[in-house]
Amino acid sequence: MPSFDVVSKTDLAEVDNALQNVMREIGQRYDFKGSKSSVELDEAEITINADDDLKLKQVQELLQGHLSRRGIEPGMLDYKSVEPAAGQSVRQKVEIKQGIAKDLAKKLVKEIKGTKMKVQVAIQGDELRITGKKRDDLQEVIAFLKEKGGEQPLQFENFRD
Repeated sequence: MPSFDVVSKTDLAEVDNALQNVMREIGQRYDFKGSKSSVELDEAEITINADDDLKLKQVQELLQGHLSRRGIEPGMLDYKSVEPAAGQSVRQKVEIKQGIAKDLAKKLVKEIKGTKMKVQVAIQGDELRITGKKRDDLQEVIAFLKEKGGEQPLQFENFRD
């Protein structure tokens, strides 16, 4: 019986490469001269340190640009609130989403079942397994999910016939 998995993964090595490029660009740009702006990666969380809100916005734009060049969609980032750091500087944590959250998975299952397609959807940890009798049914589900878009980018893996 044909099946495939719907996942949401981020390649952390690519994120690290993008952060190194951001730091290199911060060091070279004239508007960041003398600034203590930095970007750090810790597990699946990025910490942005900047002198003020303007520099923070510029670092966010640099980060998104470099990540998109590396094939990582902006929807994979979850920006937390800006918090004050020492002196006038500010800090912001950015969480990198890994896997499909339970509430999003339940919502996707409900939407797929609402289309009356002849497939079975099962939540397996932080991914969805979709099984159907025909390959065409599974391709319809993929087309539906791509068209729908959503709050988090999805990838389709393990297509088995």
